[in-house]
Amino acid sequence: MTPPTYPPKPSPGDRIAVISPSAGLPGLFPLPYELGLERLRKEYGLEPVEYPATRTMGATPQARADDIHAAFADPTVKAVIASIGGDDQITVLPLLDRELIRANPKPFFGMSDNTNLLAYLHHTGIVAYHGASVMCELGRPGAVHPLTAESLRAALFTPGEYELKPAERFRDIDLPWDSPETYVSEPPTEPGGGWTWHRPERVVEARSWGGNIEILSWLLMADREVARDSSVYDGCVLFLETSEDMPSANDVFWILRSMGERGLLGRFSALLMGRPKTWSFEKPNAPEAKARYAREQRKAVLRAVDMYAQDMMVVLDVDFGHTDPQLVIPYGGVIRVDGPARRITVVY
Repeated sequence: MTPPTYPPKPSPGDRIAVISPSAGLPGLFPLPYELGLERLRKEYGLEPVEYPATRTMGATPQARADDIHAAFADPTVKAVIASIGGDDQITVLPLLDRELIRANPKPFFGMSDNTNLLAYLHHTGIVAYHGASVMCELGRPGAVHPLTAESLRAALFTPGEYELKPAERFRDIDLPWDSPETYVSEPPTEPGGGWTWHRPERVVEARSWGGNIEILSWLLMADREVARDSSVYDGCVLFLETSEDMPSANDVFWILRSMGERGLLGRFSALLMGRPKTWSFEKPNAPEAKARYAREQRKAVLRAVDMYAQDMMVVLDVDFGHTDPQLVIPYGGVIRVDGPARRITVVY
């Protein structure tokens, strides 16, 4: 597998495809979606282009694959962004035309279930971007978080290095998407607490791979878009995060243990672990339960690393994934993890 290359970046005024490769939630929750489209236009100067399945709940895998093909094949479209995630994008992957996409490389932005497409693009030879969906980050109440806005703007328009910064305050408690009152003021936040460094004695600079850990476990089970020769990941930076489904600490450990038994986990030189989502409408944890869940997940991650990757540097609670703000991570792009200086720099 050849190392992925960075596709050309858009410029303000260009058209950006907005697609729903997973769930067509824009059709159910138009408020955050329309707000996200408005911000793409006004704050980033891009012109969103929708496709037939973008607002369609229950769209077939073929319909969603058709939208992906149309977005990449259109020469007037300069980037592609997902509206949101979901839970069945894996069914779309076998329908994709790899040569069509390879011949028309474009920056793709998405996260969560879009880990499927990110891994597919990586395997196709295209650097993509983990983060910044239309409904969640661009449709945020109040305003786009400044760290998210700055990171997304750099990833969209500016090639080169960008230093990630820890959030002083963060949010993982959601507000109802169907209520207009949700969007009129800033959402409540809590202290960030910084990042936690484990074995920070060296500097690692390498290409990245990873995404949502639950989706990666499905790809591993289905034997899709993960290199069978795990040596292709030697020395790379692994980045992982967990979703609002809030897998237990045991589940996280078991997934990492399976990656270790496969001979995959130990290939990576560093691990960036996203700040865990500790609250959902299905599990509205009190502060004590939120803190306990995060603490138990950290222990599970370090336990697996100590078993299978004794030389791996780990940074915990990095601000990407399902919490807010969300820093954009280049998928297949270069990341520099400087342990002694406690700095993380990405190349967009």
